[in-house]
Amino acid sequence: MDRIPILHVGALLLVTIQVDMHDQLATNLQEDLTLRVSETHAKGVLIDISALDIVDSYIARVVGNIAQMSRILDAHTVLVGMRPPVAMTLVEMGVSLDGVSTALNVDKGILLLNKKIDD
Repeated sequence: MDRIPILHVGALLLVTIQVDMHDQLATNLQEDLTLRVSETHAKGVLIDISALDIVDSYIARVVGNIAQMSRILDAHTVLVGMRPPVAMTLVEMGVSLDGVSTALNVDKGILLLNKKIDD
């Protein structure tokens, strides 16, 4: 798999990562999401990583880049489904996800995005 599907739902783009991420797949996702935000004028991007066991520093940086590019294109980014071991690993590596809001699950992430869009 060299691309991750991006669903357009209302004013949101939804990405559910169901495969192990490698660097090229992460880079493709960054490019694809930036293009889709621009094409659809989406106001929110929700990235579900609940199926990921590992998020390395490169993947975390790509998520941060997606959030920055989305913000420039007037969209908010919410990361959902982060498992406790992934969170602990990111903290231990000193990785911060500046500009990325988080929520426990997709439902809470959508609520958070809708609130951000309405504000």
